[in-house]
Amino acid sequence: MRPTSSSDPRAWLLAGAALSAMFGATAVSAAELSDSATAAAITSADLAETARAEAEAGNATVGLESIVVTAQKRETNLQETPIAISVLGGDDLKNRRVQSLLDLIDGSVPSLRIAPFFSRQSAVSVGIRGIVPSDANQPSRDQGVGVYLDGVILGRSQGLGAALFDIERIEVLKGPQGTLFGRNSTGGAVSIVTREPSGKFGLRATAGVGNYGAHRVEAHLDLPSWNNIAVKIDGVLTKRDGTVKNTLEGEDDFNAYDRRGLHLGAKWVPSDSFSARYDFDISQDRTTPIYVQLIDRHPSAPAANFAPLVQVQARRTDVVDVGLPQQESIGNIHGHMLHLSWHPADDIEVRSISAYRKLDQSQFDNSIGAHSGRFVPNAQFARYSLASLRQEQFSQELQVLGKFDSLEFVGGVFYYHEKGDDDAWSPNTMVWNATGTAATRLPTLAAGAATVFPDRASTAKTDSIAVFGQATWTPPVLDERLHLTVGGRYTSDKKEGALTKVNGTVPVLNGVTGNIPFKGKWDRFDPMVTLAFDPTDAVHVYGRWGTAYRAGGANSRSLAYRAFDPETVSTIEGGIKAELLDRRVRLNLAAYHTSFKDIQIDFNAVNLGGSNRTTIETVNAAGKGTIDGFEADLTIAPVEGLTLTGSYAYTKSKLPPADNPFDTSTALVPSYVVFTPKNALSTAIDYELPLGGATLRFHLDGNFADGYRVASGTDVLSDPSTIFNGRISLGDIELGRGATFELAVWGRNLFNEDHLFYRGGPNPTLGSFGMFNDPRTYGVDATVRF
Repeated sequence: MRPTSSSDPRAWLLAGAALSAMFGATAVSAAELSDSATAAAITSADLAETARAEAEAGNATVGLESIVVTAQKRETNLQETPIAISVLGGDDLKNRRVQSLLDLIDGSVPSLRIAPFFSRQSAVSVGIRGIVPSDANQPSRDQGVGVYLDGVILGRSQGLGAALFDIERIEVLKGPQGTLFGRNSTGGAVSIVTREPSGKFGLRATAGVGNYGAHRVEAHLDLPSWNNIAVKIDGVLTKRDGTVKNTLEGEDDFNAYDRRGLHLGAKWVPSDSFSARYDFDISQDRTTPIYVQLIDRHPSAPAANFAPLVQVQARRTDVVDVGLPQQESIGNIHGHMLHLSWHPADDIEVRSISAYRKLDQSQFDNSIGAHSGRFVPNAQFARYSLASLRQEQFSQELQVLGKFDSLEFVGGVFYYHEKGDDDAWSPNTMVWNATGTAATRLPTLAAGAATVFPDRASTAKTDSIAVFGQATWTPPVLDERLHLTVGGRYTSDKKEGALTKVNGTVPVLNGVTGNIPFKGKWDRFDPMVTLAFDPTDAVHVYGRWGTAYRAGGANSRSLAYRAFDPETVSTIEGGIKAELLDRRVRLNLAAYHTSFKDIQIDFNAVNLGGSNRTTIETVNAAGKGTIDGFEADLTIAPVEGLTLTGSYAYTKSKLPPADNPFDTSTALVPSYVVFTPKNALSTAIDYELPLGGATLRFHLDGNFADGYRVASGTDVLSDPSTIFNGRISLGDIELGRGATFELAVWGRNLFNEDHLFYRGGPNPTLGSFGMFNDPRTYGVDATVRF
């Protein structure tokens, strides 16, 4: 395997150095996690206790550290859990400068694909193993990968780009999680786990600056326990100016962000058998869209279609060709969570997770500007996509965990209620002069054929109820090296809503004027079976089969609020996990075959009926699709202080053809998975050197990927990519009275590589357009710990 995305000799040199140690998971140093995020937790105390035990045994410096997970009230080594998973720990996130989920777009976990919805940083598409929805922004449509915050599902893709608080780890569970996870986790699950209050005084404060006017301030305060109550307060502010200058006076630049938030956590432990943890978080996410560039002219496009001001920008630009009205999109989020834990007996635990969350997201996107259509003298242009979504959700989950002799189990019930509404408008904002040599801003927003706000609007409500259970039996044979796990989940989903406006007016369907209703109900049972065997204490093999489904819905971008049915997924997976050479090598391999049925496919069209709006219809493709893949994770600690890691993912897909509702012919058209490269690789080198009174730490990671398709109905590939990130720090400097200091310099996209992560077209009227990755960013951070 070699990176195919760059001819830069530095890329080959650094990639070769990492690959010389084979390849593996960037996060494999955190190893694998169990099937259930809510039934498993790694804490600092666990890791410290494990390290102390190893030190007492005289082998603390031998090889890789053990990673302990408490799953279903038992401690296990993550290597022994029969599921493919990657974990990005706190150090991994710091080294890679991950401040929001969008920063994982570079491929830090190759099987996990993160992308903005078109140019919008406020809405994030999340996919695993090829299951990536191209448009999950509608209030009655669900994602294919569940994203969880401390065990609570985040129902909308809007808001997922907000700043991360004090994160202990991000767990990426691969493959369908239909048994133990909340809902609609056909591709897998991303679980974000924050640090709990410790009950001991501690303060960690960081301040930093970077290019493009970036600055960052965050503080994490742990207060001493009082009356068995521990309190923790987290605050974060991270801001960066735009990377593409907008030449229209007084308007915001493109690709800027301003993310800030506050978190309060309190944990009450009145006895050894009961604990309660309450969390409140509030955040605001202010962003401008990524700039869309015209990257080539179509050979058949007449020269008259192009205004003289419009430029072909084949490489990443830092200045727009035509200045445009542009303002920040603003997302306001807040949430409450209550975790309760009760141990009525030594081997029984009852858990409750209650949560309420609310989201209000506005969207202002004028990113495509003069590239959306051909030049017409004195005509309006620069379609401004104005969209907003309001959503609130309540969830309640009860779990019972226990162990009897050779049987360990978890079971429970889950309830989810969500309601939301969205609206949108797409007015033009600029007007050409007669020759296309100048353009001026319209004095008021002009909607063209659409006359009033909003151009479209919809409402939706969802209720989901589930009952689940899973049990692992270790029979008293073969030295208790055989483990059989069986689980299942019954889910009942009910949705209803209405399209209340389309093309600026009350809808008319089949001659009837009024709201277009939508209503659907689906019941589903998803089973899972895993057979695991431990040939030796250091080698573990498993086979796993499971199913999951994503509920149906309706797309509010549809002219008729067209409904679609659920899609279902079945995956068979086999894997091996091994620790070799006195625990200096950790190797994990997994291969899988996924079968789709009734996959949801999107088709889109622009300017239907004279409107500026983008119309999207979602259909269920007849027949079955398949995704086959292989993943290899390796971590090597050849000498003390040096760790080499990496991860490789191979993904091959074949989806059934689908009926394009915008095509007047009866022929089916090919369909494709989106944002999923065939080959993806991430490698990293970490080195730590004590200097006497300080510690020098060095990190370098390289991330490589083939091109991929960005629209399920278009066979056009993005560019291959090669991205390097790095961080060097001098830390553990004693300041007295228990305080320490760290100074770090960091850089993302160190070699300023540019690639199109989104390629649209080709449009025979103009040509192809696309969006480029971020340019090189760098800065310095200072951290004080008490």
